[in-house]
Amino acid sequence: QQGELNSFLWTIRRDPPAYLFGTIHVPYTRVWDFIPDNSKAAFHASSSVYFELDLTDPYTVSGLASCQMLPHGENLQDVLPRELYRRLKRHLDYIKLMLPHWMTPDQRGKGLYADYLFNAIAGNWERKRPVWVMLMVNSLTETDIRSRGVPVLDLYLAQEAERMKKRTGAVERVEEQCHPLNGLNFSQV
Repeated sequence: QQGELNSFLWTIRRDPPAYLFGTIHVPYTRVWDFIPDNSKAAFHASSSVYFELDLTDPYTVSGLASCQMLPHGENLQDVLPRELYRRLKRHLDYIKLMLPHWMTPDQRGKGLYADYLFNAIAGNWERKRPVWVMLMVNSLTETDIRSRGVPVLDLYLAQEAERMKKRTGAVERVEEQCHPLNGLNFSQV
C-alpha cells in the first residue's frame, strides 16, 4: 500500500518546508509506480528543485563527457593490461553484434539504429579512463539497452520541473563527481 512504502523522502521542518529525496540512476519507468504519493506531492508543491547535477544543461553534459577522457595522447590500450584490453574489445564486439536483437520494436519505430545507439553509449571508448569504461560496460546489458530512450529518474524529474516552470539547480559541479572517480588508481578500479 502507498502509505506503507518507504519514500526516501526527508522533510526539513521550516516555513516553507524543504525536502530531500533520494533518487537512483535507473529508467524512471522502473521505479515510478513505487514512489509514494507523499514524495510526488512534495515535488509538485515545491517551487525550486535542485538535483545532484543539472543533466538538462549542455555544459554539464559536455563536462561529464570530457572528464571521462584520458589525457591527450593516451588511449586505453596504453593503460590496460594486454589481455584485459583484448577481453574488453571482444566483449564490446559481442555487444555490437547483439545490440540489434536487444532493441525494442518501439526503439526501431522511433528510427533508432543499433550502430547509432552503440556509438552513443560506447563511442570513443578507447580514449576513456578505465573507471568510466567499467561504468559503461556495466550499462551495456540487454535490460539497459531496452530502456534506452527512457530518462533516468533524476533526468525525468528535471524535465518535469522545467515543464512545470520550477526553478532548478544543482548541488554539485561536474568536477566534484569526476575528480574522485578519476583519482582512483588502477587496482581500485
